[in-house]
Amino acid sequence: MEHRQYKSINKSVRKKDAMQLLTGKPVYTDDVTPDNALVIKILRSPHANAVIEEINTDIAKKVPGIVDIYTWQDVPKNRFAIAGQTYPEPSPYDRLILDRHVRFSGDAVAIIAAENEKAALKAMKLIKVSYQVLEAVLDFHTAKDNPILVHPEDDWFPSCPVGGDNKRNLVASETETSGDVDAVMNECDIVLDRTYHTRAFNQAMMETFRTYTDLDRYGRLHVVSSTQIVFHTRRILSNALGIPKSRIRVEKPRIGGGFGAKQTAVCEVYPAFVTLKTGRAAKLIYTREESQIAGSPRHEMEIHVRIGASKEGKIRALDLYTLSNTGAYGEHGPTTVGLSGHKSIPLYTSSLEAYRFAYDVVYTNHQSAGAYRGYGATQGIFAVESIVNELAEKLHMDPTVLRDMNMVKEGMVMPAYYNEPNNACALDKCMESCRKLFGWEEKYPVRDMGNGKVRASGVAMAMQGSCISNVDVGSATVKLSEDGTYNLLIGAADMGTGCDTILAQMVAECMDCNVDDVAVFGADTDASPYDSGSYASSTTYITGKAVEKACADLKKTICRIASEMLSCNKDEVVFESDRVRCVATNETVSLKDIAYKTQIGNTQPAEATATHSSPVSPPPYMVGMVEIELDKLTGQVTVLDYAAVIDCGIPINPALARIQAEGGLVQGIGHALMENVTYDKTGRPIESSFMQYKLPTRLDMGTLHVEFEHSYEPTGPFGAKSIGEIVINTPAPAIAHAIYRATGVWHPELPITPEKIAMSIS
Repeated sequence: MEHRQYKSINKSVRKKDAMQLLTGKPVYTDDVTPDNALVIKILRSPHANAVIEEINTDIAKKVPGIVDIYTWQDVPKNRFAIAGQTYPEPSPYDRLILDRHVRFSGDAVAIIAAENEKAALKAMKLIKVSYQVLEAVLDFHTAKDNPILVHPEDDWFPSCPVGGDNKRNLVASETETSGDVDAVMNECDIVLDRTYHTRAFNQAMMETFRTYTDLDRYGRLHVVSSTQIVFHTRRILSNALGIPKSRIRVEKPRIGGGFGAKQTAVCEVYPAFVTLKTGRAAKLIYTREESQIAGSPRHEMEIHVRIGASKEGKIRALDLYTLSNTGAYGEHGPTTVGLSGHKSIPLYTSSLEAYRFAYDVVYTNHQSAGAYRGYGATQGIFAVESIVNELAEKLHMDPTVLRDMNMVKEGMVMPAYYNEPNNACALDKCMESCRKLFGWEEKYPVRDMGNGKVRASGVAMAMQGSCISNVDVGSATVKLSEDGTYNLLIGAADMGTGCDTILAQMVAECMDCNVDDVAVFGADTDASPYDSGSYASSTTYITGKAVEKACADLKKTICRIASEMLSCNKDEVVFESDRVRCVATNETVSLKDIAYKTQIGNTQPAEATATHSSPVSPPPYMVGMVEIELDKLTGQVTVLDYAAVIDCGIPINPALARIQAEGGLVQGIGHALMENVTYDKTGRPIESSFMQYKLPTRLDMGTLHVEFEHSYEPTGPFGAKSIGEIVINTPAPAIAHAIYRATGVWHPELPITPEKIAMSIS
């Protein structure tokens, strides 16, 4: 491990936009865009699977204030995908802006453009639609090779070969193996075979999906959206609307939460289409109900796991099959599923002799799934960590000791993780520290508190990644300003994570200045250097390295300019914070003077742009331990204490890293105990508001303790790895383990509600 003293790195610096947010200044999409835009509303299908036979908008169009109403007959017929992924997208091109064939209850039927919301809502009630209602595929177990096809169209297009076949309701399918799994299983002293089920969960970010569009002074489509993916959104709109990318500009203001939901271009195309048709500004703001029923929730998955071990506790084989429900459209389906195995099986590299990982991703007539923090790893880790905890119980072993024996260690190559080397790993130290922080020895035994209440504890560990290796690209431009300060231009999107601040800290460290001397701009496709976007936990690791590179290049340029001013050879000058010194003469020139020189008869721009991509995706690691109190009469679970120790390399900003961890833990607790996306027998979503969709509050999370164990990742900026996603992965398996300890019953399906617990006990 490399040990260095930093001036700005590993310091808890206040977020760049903290005061703007604290004082309620206008920073979000609806705050910073004009109010005189056309109001856009979407008429949605009440049916899970239907074909529009006739749609009559004549009466609706006569409502005062209605500008126009558009149906499937009015839009381009270009198939496209709305997944924010690098081209060529693994997700199939299976959407139209409006389709005559609607595929889930909530699918778009018509676009209403009005002068005001009242007119739009009135017109929506007057649109007459007759449907041919078709039988729907509502059970994802029966979707594969079902005679009912969710996507029967002939122009369904897979831009990448991922094993998809729309004539089989398949979005993706694959099997990979290492070693002879069945032979090793046959030799094992104990084999467990279990099936786990995780429901869809909604990101439930505070700011719903929203987009503003207009035509700029050059007649180009200008898009202001709450999005994590400005460059991908530009491509998506180009594909859907059939116009060149050069005619589209996408920018994002402050984002009021995304958690992956806004890695999908859920709503941008509708106002964009209206603006192109009318020449007028348009704005679409999803209601909470729309975000719940027509958003991009987590993929529902069923995960079948077999584990084989020796009687001493050596885990020798893992066999995992994931069935993933992508819903009505395939965005993110081929990619989320891979993480269910690739981010769970490698945790046990130390002792594993063989593994098999297979999956199918299927279409159903449910709301389309998308990206959500953890991105498939959350589901896979729930399954694998749960079966490992059951193995420990069967062997009468402390589950932390069982993990000590089997966990991946630093220096190992991970076959189930694309054969990547594990350069930086403090997972063993995380386990040791978490035991002490939590008080495992005292809290692990089950304690009867009287009055039907029991206290028990559980444990889980997790890994994630730090980018999509060989795919994700991050870029940064660093400019010297005329007052000797710096401008940082990025294409990554700060969605509350604090990446604007973290990347500014890196500039400050590289250029030996204060963080306040770095102004940050982003993200805007016209002005920002290309960046894949803020997802896959890649911003700190990938874009951060681009910042490092850009600063190194800028230093060289500054020194070249200064050497001319000092009449020195460029090899004889040194960069010293706010000035450059000539070693031979000891003369100096200030950054301000250098900046002014660049504006007079200059041929060297005092700025640098750098781009970075990585062939590896170093995993962060985490151990989580939870103490619960369970009421055996009601089944109520109260989280008392949650301790987490995380290895994210060197944390750039420990305060922001801790906040990330605490937020992810709360989301994971919600998944484990209360959140759910369900449908009635006709395929209509039930949890259409926060009255039905239960989210954890401050009262549901108990006491959270988050600490860090440092490793040093040599391929990351300043030794950093990611932290954004891993923090959501341990609560569900740890809580399920604690519930078993309290009741003697394993619950393989999330969420584990009081009703399920009470019924299982009785």
